[in-house]
Amino acid sequence: MATDRDSTTGGDDLFRRHRSLVLVAAAGLPALACVLIAPFRASVENTNAALVLVLLVVAVASTGLRAAGLVAALSAALSFDFFLTAPFFRLAITDRSDVETAVLLVLVGTAVTEVALWGRRQQGRASSQQGYLNGVLQAVSSAAAGVDPAELSGVVAEQLRDVLDLDASVFTLDFGPATSTRLDQDGGVSRDGRPVDVDRQGLPTDTEIELLVQSAGVVQGRYLLTAATRIRQPTLEQRRSPSAAGEVTIELSPGGTGDDPAVAAGADTATMGGHRN
Repeated sequence: MATDRDSTTGGDDLFRRHRSLVLVAAAGLPALACVLIAPFRASVENTNAALVLVLLVVAVASTGLRAAGLVAALSAALSFDFFLTAPFFRLAITDRSDVETAVLLVLVGTAVTEVALWGRRQQGRASSQQGYLNGVLQAVSSAAAGVDPAELSGVVAEQLRDVLDLDASVFTLDFGPATSTRLDQDGGVSRDGRPVDVDRQGLPTDTEIELLVQSAGVVQGRYLLTAATRIRQPTLEQRRSPSAAGEVTIELSPGGTGDDPAVAAGADTATMGGHRN
C-alpha cells in the first residue's frame, strides 16, 4: 500500500523529471493571468490582481522547486508591470503604489517559495520517520501471525540493518562483556559513556554497537550492530525508530511470552538503552 512518503516522493520526482516544463509554466502562468485580467483593469483593483498572482506563485512553489518559485515571482512582478500598470505594455511604472505592489510581489513570492520549501522538507522528514517506524513495527507485529521467535529476531535484525544502513545486525542472548558503544533510547550513540556526534563523525567503525532489549525492566538479549566498512551517518529519526518499535509488546500466544528466553527476546518490549539486571 502506498504511504504518504511514497506519494510525496513520487510527486517530487515527477516535477524534477519535468523540470523544464515546470519552469516554463512558472514563467507563463503569471503572464497569462495578467493578459486575461488586462481587459478588465479598469474595474479590477491592482491589489486584487496582485493577490491572484501571489496565489499562482504559491501554486508553483508547492512543486518543491526553488527555481520555479523564484521564476514565478519574477514573472508575476514583470507581468504586473507590463500589462496592468501605466504606461501599459512598457516595463515602466509611474505610480508609487504600483511600484510598491510590484516590489512586494517579488518579496512575497520569494518568501512564500522559501516557506513552501521548508514545509515540504518538514513533511519529508516526518514521512521518512514514519516510514522507518513502519518498517520496524511491521517486523515486530509479524509475531502476531505466528512467526517463530528465532525467525522474528532475524527479521528485526534485518530491519535494523536496512534502517541504519549497517554491515550487519545480529541478535544474541549471549550476555558476555558489554561493548563500549551503545545506541541509546533517544537515538544518541555513546562510547565509554561519552556521546558520539554521529552527524559529523558517523557511527563507530572499529567496534560493535550494542542495542539492549528489555522486557519489564529485565534485559532479555541484545542486538550487536556493525558499521565497519564505511562511514554511516543515519539521521536521528533513523536512530530513534528501533526505540519506538520497542514500545509495542507482541504476545506470541494466548499464554503470553512464556519462560522460553528465545520467545521473550523475540516478542518483548524492546527498549534501547538501559542496563543489565
